[in-house]
Amino acid sequence: MKKGIIILLCLIMALPFALMASGSTESASGEKQVEYPKGNFDFVAPSGAGGGWDLTIRTVAKTLADTKLVDVSMPVRNAPGAGGAVHLGTLQTKKGDTKTITVYSPPIIFFNLNGTSKYGFRDTTPLARLIADYAAFVVKADSPYKNIMDVMNALKKDPKSVKIGGTSAAGSMDHVQFLIIARAAGVKNLNKIDYIAFDSDGATQVMGGHIDLFSTSLADVMGLVTSGDLRVLAQTADRRIGTGKAAEIPTCIESGINETFQNWRGLFGTPEMPDYAVAYWEKTLAEMVKTPEWKAALTKYGWDNVYQNGPDFEKFLVKTEADYQVILKEIGMI
Repeated sequence: MKKGIIILLCLIMALPFALMASGSTESASGEKQVEYPKGNFDFVAPSGAGGGWDLTIRTVAKTLADTKLVDVSMPVRNAPGAGGAVHLGTLQTKKGDTKTITVYSPPIIFFNLNGTSKYGFRDTTPLARLIADYAAFVVKADSPYKNIMDVMNALKKDPKSVKIGGTSAAGSMDHVQFLIIARAAGVKNLNKIDYIAFDSDGATQVMGGHIDLFSTSLADVMGLVTSGDLRVLAQTADRRIGTGKAAEIPTCIESGINETFQNWRGLFGTPEMPDYAVAYWEKTLAEMVKTPEWKAALTKYGWDNVYQNGPDFEKFLVKTEADYQVILKEIGMI
Protein backbone atom coordinates (compact mmCIF):
# COMPACT_ATOMS: atom_id res chain seq x y z
CA MET A 1 0.00 0.00 0.00
CA LYS A 2 2.87 2.40 0.82
CA LYS A 3 4.41 1.71 -2.60
CA GLY A 4 1.07 2.42 -4.26
CA ILE A 5 0.69 5.73 -2.41
CA ILE A 6 4.21 6.77 -3.43
CA ILE A 7 3.47 5.96 -7.10
CA LEU A 8 0.21 7.91 -6.93
CA LEU A 9 1.95 10.95 -5.41
CA CYS A 10 4.61 10.81 -8.12
CA LEU A 11 1.93 10.77 -10.81
CA ILE A 12 0.15 13.73 -9.24
CA MET A 13 3.40 15.69 -9.04
CA ALA A 14 4.28 14.88 -12.64
CA LEU A 15 0.87 15.94 -14.01
CA PRO A 16 1.52 19.73 -14.16
CA PHE A 17 4.76 19.12 -16.05
CA ALA A 18 3.01 16.89 -18.55
CA LEU A 19 0.28 19.48 -19.05
CA MET A 20 2.85 22.24 -19.48
CA ALA A 21 4.55 20.23 -22.21
CA SER A 22 1.23 19.91 -24.06
CA GLY A 23 0.55 23.64 -23.67
CA SER A 24 -2.56 23.46 -21.54
CA THR A 25 -1.66 24.27 -17.95
CA GLU A 26 -1.86 27.51 -16.00
CA SER A 27 1.06 29.65 -14.88
CA ALA A 28 1.54 30.81 -11.30
CA SER A 29 -0.38 33.97 -12.24
CA GLY A 30 -3.32 31.89 -13.42
CA GLU A 31 -2.80 32.68 -17.11
CA LYS A 32 -3.30 29.71 -19.37
CA GLN A 33 -0.15 28.64 -21.21
CA VAL A 34 -0.86 27.73 -24.82
CA GLU A 35 1.06 26.60 -27.85
CA TYR A 36 1.24 29.55 -30.24
CA PRO A 37 1.00 29.76 -33.13
CA LYS A 38 -1.01 26.64 -33.81
CA GLY A 39 -3.14 26.09 -36.91
CA ASN A 40 -3.63 28.59 -39.72
CA PHE A 41 -3.63 32.35 -39.27
CA ASP A 42 -6.33 34.48 -40.88
CA PHE A 43 -4.63 37.39 -42.64
CA VAL A 44 -7.18 39.97 -43.81
CA ALA A 45 -7.04 42.87 -46.26
CA PRO A 46 -10.24 44.84 -45.50
CA SER A 47 -10.51 45.86 -49.16
CA GLY A 48 -10.69 44.38 -52.62
CA ALA A 49 -7.78 42.63 -54.31
CA GLY A 50 -4.98 44.66 -55.82
CA GLY A 51 -4.97 47.72 -53.56
CA GLY A 52 -2.38 48.93 -51.08
CA TRP A 53 -3.77 46.99 -48.12
CA ASP A 54 -3.91 43.79 -50.15
CA LEU A 55 -0.36 44.17 -51.42
CA THR A 56 0.99 45.02 -47.97
CA ILE A 57 -0.43 42.06 -46.08
CA ARG A 58 0.38 39.61 -48.88
CA THR A 59 3.96 40.86 -48.85
CA VAL A 60 4.10 40.40 -45.06
CA ALA A 61 2.77 36.83 -45.35
CA LYS A 62 5.24 35.96 -48.12
CA THR A 63 8.19 37.42 -46.23
CA LEU A 64 7.31 35.60 -43.01
CA ALA A 65 6.99 32.34 -44.93
CA ASP A 66 10.15 32.80 -47.02
CA THR A 67 12.22 33.63 -43.95
CA LYS A 68 10.60 30.81 -41.95
CA LEU A 69 9.87 33.25 -39.13
CA VAL A 70 6.35 31.78 -39.08
CA ASP A 71 5.95 28.07 -39.75
CA VAL A 72 2.15 27.84 -39.97
CA SER A 73 -0.03 28.73 -42.95
CA MET A 74 -0.94 32.40 -43.46
CA PRO A 75 -3.71 32.52 -46.10
CA VAL A 76 -4.80 36.04 -47.07
CA ARG A 77 -8.41 36.92 -47.75
CA ASN A 78 -10.17 40.10 -48.80
CA ALA A 79 -13.03 41.54 -46.75
CA PRO A 80 -14.07 44.80 -48.47
CA GLY A 81 -16.81 47.15 -47.34
CA ALA A 82 -17.17 50.84 -46.44
CA GLY A 83 -13.48 51.54 -46.85
CA GLY A 84 -12.49 48.99 -44.20
CA ALA A 85 -15.18 49.90 -41.67
CA VAL A 86 -17.19 46.71 -42.22
CA HIS A 87 -14.28 44.45 -41.31
CA LEU A 88 -13.49 46.57 -38.26
CA GLY A 89 -17.04 45.93 -37.08
CA THR A 90 -16.53 42.22 -37.66
CA LEU A 91 -13.39 42.29 -35.51
CA GLN A 92 -15.54 43.32 -32.55
CA THR A 93 -17.11 39.84 -32.63
CA LYS A 94 -13.66 38.24 -32.30
CA LYS A 95 -12.41 39.69 -29.03
CA GLY A 96 -9.47 37.71 -27.72
CA ASP A 97 -8.98 35.85 -31.01
CA THR A 98 -5.31 35.14 -31.72
CA LYS A 99 -5.47 34.13 -35.39
CA THR A 100 -6.86 37.22 -37.15
CA ILE A 101 -4.25 39.72 -38.34
CA THR A 102 -5.39 42.79 -40.29
CA VAL A 103 -3.74 45.64 -42.15
CA TYR A 104 -4.97 49.24 -41.90
CA SER A 105 -3.75 52.75 -42.68
CA PRO A 106 -5.11 56.31 -42.05
CA PRO A 107 -8.75 55.36 -42.82
CA ILE A 108 -8.95 53.48 -39.50
CA ILE A 109 -8.75 56.95 -37.94
CA PHE A 110 -10.78 58.80 -40.56
CA PHE A 111 -13.87 56.61 -40.58
CA ASN A 112 -14.16 56.82 -36.82
CA LEU A 113 -13.78 60.61 -36.76
CA ASN A 114 -16.15 61.22 -39.67
CA GLY A 115 -18.86 58.93 -38.33
CA THR A 116 -18.61 56.12 -40.87
CA SER A 117 -17.95 53.73 -37.98
CA LYS A 118 -18.28 53.97 -34.21
CA TYR A 119 -15.10 51.89 -33.98
CA GLY A 120 -11.50 52.99 -34.47
CA PHE A 121 -7.96 51.92 -33.71
CA ARG A 122 -8.72 51.75 -29.97
CA ASP A 123 -11.05 48.83 -30.77
CA THR A 124 -8.11 46.76 -32.06
CA THR A 125 -4.69 45.72 -30.82
CA PRO A 126 -2.04 47.72 -32.72
CA LEU A 127 0.90 45.39 -33.43
CA ALA A 128 3.32 47.36 -35.61
CA ARG A 129 3.59 50.24 -38.05
CA LEU A 130 5.50 48.89 -41.03
CA ILE A 131 5.67 50.98 -44.18
CA ALA A 132 4.74 54.29 -45.74
CA ASP A 133 4.15 55.64 -49.18
CA TYR A 134 2.98 59.09 -50.18
CA ALA A 135 0.16 61.01 -51.80
CA ALA A 136 0.36 62.31 -55.34
CA PHE A 137 -1.73 64.97 -57.05
CA VAL A 138 -2.09 64.14 -60.71
CA VAL A 139 -3.67 65.78 -63.76
CA LYS A 140 -4.15 64.69 -67.36
CA ALA A 141 -1.22 65.20 -69.70
CA ASP A 142 -2.63 68.37 -71.34
CA SER A 143 -3.97 69.99 -68.15
CA PRO A 144 -3.54 73.77 -67.88
CA TYR A 145 -2.21 73.24 -64.33
CA LYS A 146 1.56 72.95 -64.58
CA ASN A 147 2.40 72.74 -60.89
CA ILE A 148 0.62 72.35 -57.57
CA MET A 149 0.69 76.09 -56.83
CA ASP A 150 -1.32 76.73 -60.02
CA VAL A 151 -4.08 74.64 -58.44
CA MET A 152 -3.81 76.33 -55.07
CA ASN A 153 -3.86 79.82 -56.58
CA ALA A 154 -7.00 78.93 -58.53
CA LEU A 155 -8.68 77.65 -55.33
CA LYS A 156 -7.73 80.82 -53.46
CA LYS A 157 -9.61 82.85 -56.06
CA ASP A 158 -12.57 80.44 -56.25
CA PRO A 159 -12.79 77.23 -54.15
CA LYS A 160 -15.23 75.83 -56.73
CA SER A 161 -12.86 76.32 -59.67
CA VAL A 162 -11.04 72.98 -59.41
CA LYS A 163 -12.81 69.62 -59.12
CA ILE A 164 -10.84 67.20 -56.95
CA GLY A 165 -11.45 63.43 -57.09
CA GLY A 166 -10.31 60.35 -55.23
CA THR A 167 -11.25 56.75 -54.56
CA SER A 168 -11.91 57.20 -50.85
CA ALA A 169 -15.06 58.70 -49.36
CA ALA A 170 -15.37 62.38 -48.49
CA GLY A 171 -13.66 62.91 -45.15
CA SER A 172 -11.29 60.01 -45.71
CA MET A 173 -7.76 59.68 -47.01
CA ASP A 174 -7.71 60.93 -50.62
CA HIS A 175 -9.89 63.88 -49.63
CA VAL A 176 -8.09 64.81 -46.43
CA GLN A 177 -4.56 64.46 -47.79
CA PHE A 178 -5.39 67.11 -50.42
CA LEU A 179 -7.01 69.40 -47.84
CA ILE A 180 -3.99 69.18 -45.53
CA ILE A 181 -1.78 70.43 -48.36
CA ALA A 182 -4.32 73.05 -49.47
CA ARG A 183 -4.60 74.41 -45.94
CA ALA A 184 -0.83 74.69 -45.67
CA ALA A 185 -0.83 76.54 -49.03
CA GLY A 186 -3.16 79.17 -47.59
CA VAL A 187 -6.41 78.08 -49.23
CA LYS A 188 -9.47 79.18 -47.26
CA ASN A 189 -13.01 77.76 -47.21
CA LEU A 190 -11.81 74.17 -47.45
CA ASN A 191 -15.37 72.97 -46.96
CA LYS A 192 -16.38 74.60 -50.26
CA ILE A 193 -13.88 72.68 -52.40
CA ASP A 194 -15.64 70.16 -54.64
CA TYR A 195 -14.51 66.61 -53.93
CA ILE A 196 -15.93 63.68 -55.91
CA ALA A 197 -15.45 60.11 -54.66
CA PHE A 198 -15.22 57.21 -57.10
CA ASP A 199 -15.48 53.53 -56.26
CA SER A 200 -12.41 52.81 -58.40
CA ASP A 201 -10.34 53.97 -61.37
CA GLY A 202 -10.03 57.64 -60.56
CA ALA A 203 -7.24 57.83 -63.14
CA THR A 204 -9.79 57.27 -65.90
CA GLN A 205 -11.95 60.05 -64.46
CA VAL A 206 -9.14 62.60 -64.60
CA MET A 207 -7.99 61.52 -68.06
CA GLY A 208 -11.58 61.82 -69.27
CA GLY A 209 -11.91 65.36 -67.91
CA HIS A 210 -14.60 64.49 -65.34
CA ILE A 211 -12.34 65.87 -62.60
CA ASP A 212 -9.42 68.29 -62.78
CA LEU A 213 -7.12 66.67 -60.26
CA PHE A 214 -6.85 63.14 -58.88
CA SER A 215 -5.66 62.81 -55.28
CA THR A 216 -4.19 59.34 -54.86
CA SER A 217 -1.20 57.24 -53.84
CA LEU A 218 1.96 57.80 -55.86
CA ALA A 219 2.52 54.05 -56.22
CA ASP A 220 -0.94 53.59 -57.77
CA VAL A 221 -0.35 55.92 -60.73
CA MET A 222 3.33 55.51 -61.60
CA GLY A 223 2.52 53.28 -64.58
CA LEU A 224 0.33 55.98 -66.18
CA VAL A 225 2.84 58.66 -65.27
CA THR A 226 5.65 56.70 -66.93
CA SER A 227 3.51 56.20 -70.06
CA GLY A 228 2.80 59.93 -70.25
CA ASP A 229 -0.98 59.68 -69.76
CA LEU A 230 -0.81 61.54 -66.42
CA ARG A 231 1.38 64.23 -64.91
CA VAL A 232 2.15 64.43 -61.20
CA LEU A 233 2.14 68.00 -59.94
CA ALA A 234 3.63 67.11 -56.56
CA GLN A 235 4.05 64.33 -54.03
CA THR A 236 3.85 64.61 -50.25
CA ALA A 237 7.12 63.12 -48.95
CA ASP A 238 9.71 65.33 -47.28
CA ARG A 239 12.19 64.55 -50.08
CA ARG A 240 12.26 63.19 -53.61
CA ILE A 241 11.73 59.46 -53.63
CA GLY A 242 12.25 56.51 -55.93
CA THR A 243 14.26 56.35 -59.13
CA GLY A 244 13.74 57.25 -62.76
CA LYS A 245 10.49 59.11 -63.47
CA ALA A 246 9.44 59.01 -59.82
CA ALA A 247 12.59 60.86 -58.73
CA GLU A 248 11.68 63.73 -61.10
CA ILE A 249 8.47 64.52 -59.20
CA PRO A 250 8.80 67.59 -56.95
CA THR A 251 7.69 67.56 -53.33
CA CYS A 252 5.08 69.95 -52.00
CA ILE A 253 7.84 71.50 -49.90
CA GLU A 254 9.90 72.24 -53.02
CA SER A 255 6.79 73.81 -54.52
CA GLY A 256 6.49 76.28 -51.66
CA ILE A 257 4.05 74.39 -49.43
CA ASN A 258 5.66 73.47 -46.13
CA GLU A 259 3.68 70.29 -45.42
CA THR A 260 3.89 66.51 -45.86
CA PHE A 261 1.45 63.62 -45.75
CA GLN A 262 2.38 60.02 -45.07
CA ASN A 263 0.20 57.07 -46.02
CA TRP A 264 1.43 54.66 -43.34
CA ARG A 265 0.31 51.04 -43.10
CA GLY A 266 0.45 48.75 -40.09
CA LEU A 267 -0.78 45.48 -38.65
CA PHE A 268 -3.53 45.11 -36.07
CA GLY A 269 -4.82 42.23 -34.00
CA THR A 270 -8.27 41.72 -32.58
CA PRO A 271 -9.55 43.63 -29.54
CA GLU A 272 -8.20 42.20 -26.29
CA MET A 273 -5.66 39.98 -28.02
CA PRO A 274 -3.90 37.95 -25.29
CA ASP A 275 -0.49 39.10 -24.10
CA TYR A 276 1.30 35.96 -25.30
CA ALA A 277 0.08 36.54 -28.87
CA VAL A 278 1.01 40.24 -28.76
CA ALA A 279 4.50 39.33 -27.50
CA TYR A 280 4.89 36.77 -30.29
CA TRP A 281 4.04 39.31 -32.99
CA GLU A 282 6.20 42.02 -31.47
CA LYS A 283 9.22 39.71 -31.59
CA THR A 284 8.42 38.24 -35.01
CA LEU A 285 7.75 41.54 -36.80
CA ALA A 286 10.82 43.16 -35.24
CA GLU A 287 12.87 40.32 -36.76
CA MET A 288 11.05 40.46 -40.10
CA VAL A 289 11.84 44.12 -40.81
CA LYS A 290 15.57 43.37 -40.51
CA THR A 291 15.57 40.61 -43.13
CA PRO A 292 16.99 41.02 -46.65
CA GLU A 293 13.68 39.73 -48.02
CA TRP A 294 11.70 42.56 -46.40
CA LYS A 295 14.24 45.18 -47.44
CA ALA A 296 14.00 43.91 -51.02
CA ALA A 297 10.21 44.28 -50.90
CA LEU A 298 10.56 47.88 -49.71
CA THR A 299 12.78 48.66 -52.67
CA LYS A 300 10.53 46.83 -55.13
CA TYR A 301 7.39 48.72 -54.15
CA GLY A 302 8.99 52.07 -53.28
CA TRP A 303 7.93 51.85 -49.63
CA ASP A 304 9.64 53.63 -46.76
CA ASN A 305 10.51 51.64 -43.64
CA VAL A 306 8.71 53.34 -40.72
CA TYR A 307 8.68 50.39 -38.32
CA GLN A 308 7.36 50.97 -34.80
CA ASN A 309 6.50 48.31 -32.23
CA GLY A 310 3.01 48.11 -30.76
CA PRO A 311 3.32 50.63 -27.89
CA ASP A 312 5.10 53.22 -30.06
CA PHE A 313 2.60 52.66 -32.87
CA GLU A 314 -0.27 53.31 -30.49
CA LYS A 315 1.29 56.63 -29.40
CA PHE A 316 1.71 57.54 -33.06
CA LEU A 317 -1.97 56.79 -33.72
CA VAL A 318 -3.11 59.04 -30.87
CA LYS A 319 -0.99 61.95 -32.11
CA THR A 320 -2.00 61.42 -35.75
CA GLU A 321 -5.68 61.35 -34.78
CA ALA A 322 -5.30 64.78 -33.19
CA ASP A 323 -3.69 66.11 -36.40
CA TYR A 324 -6.50 64.75 -38.58
CA GLN A 325 -9.14 66.23 -36.30
CA VAL A 326 -8.01 69.75 -37.18
CA ILE A 327 -8.91 69.32 -40.86
CA LEU A 328 -12.13 67.37 -40.27
CA LYS A 329 -13.37 70.01 -37.82
CA GLU A 330 -12.61 72.74 -40.33
CA ILE A 331 -14.78 71.08 -42.99
CA GLY A 332 -17.51 70.14 -40.53
CA MET A 333 -17.05 66.37 -40.75
CA ILE A 334 -16.24 65.39 -37.14
